[in-house]
Amino acid sequence: MGSPQDDLLVAFELHAADRIRAILDAGLDARAPIRGRTPLAWLTEMYTRSDRFGACVALLLDGGAVPDDAAVVPVLLDDAAGLSAALRADPSLLHHRTTMVSAFTPLEGASLLHVAAEYGNLQAAKTLVAAGADVDAAAAVDAEGLGGQTPLFHTVNSNENRSAPIMRLLLDAGARADVLLAGLTWGRGFDWETTLFDVTPVSYAQCGLLPQFHRNEQDVYDNVGLLLSASGRRVPPLANVPNKYIAPKPRG
Repeated sequence: MGSPQDDLLVAFELHAADRIRAILDAGLDARAPIRGRTPLAWLTEMYTRSDRFGACVALLLDGGAVPDDAAVVPVLLDDAAGLSAALRADPSLLHHRTTMVSAFTPLEGASLLHVAAEYGNLQAAKTLVAAGADVDAAAAVDAEGLGGQTPLFHTVNSNENRSAPIMRLLLDAGARADVLLAGLTWGRGFDWETTLFDVTPVSYAQCGLLPQFHRNEQDVYDNVGLLLSASGRRVPPLANVPNKYIAPKPRG
């Protein structure tokens, strides 16, 4: 049995809202830092992506957690009504930029649409696109010239392919599938950090074939095919998916 703080972190990884509620109800302060980071920061920095994420965020907010940037809250909650109300009250939020730690594609100088794409929050993404968000908005470029990705990059190799519906939404809205970046660091600061150069949405999607990405091979090629088609390119037949060489061998 671990400490309440350790139990909370495990619940965050599982997006176990009932367990989070029980731990908070037992007296753990949703505002108290754990190993130097707030519980809300721990939750948003986790690698898990699921429909249960918004409920977990809501529990922390109800417990008194204060976000670093309130503008991202309805996006994290995937709250279309709340996001629409916020945009009506302040249309400049369409151009708002935020910075968050991300387990995968970086969220540095990111728009709200980048955030929605990263977490696979489709209702928030639909709301932002309908309100006129720039589907080709570029995130910040760091001192080494890395970054500048559009929201599409956050969708092409997402955890459990969760953001694939947003990829289709963005492409349907005219997002460019041929953007070329000088480079991009995936998973910055985590054990799986990988810096990639001369990156396009297609090449970034193919990075899902790298072992540290833990992505499904069929999903990778489905996404690549969609991106190629969006760029007006032919999708050739793919005869060796899943790859026979790396497929588990039957035991004799």
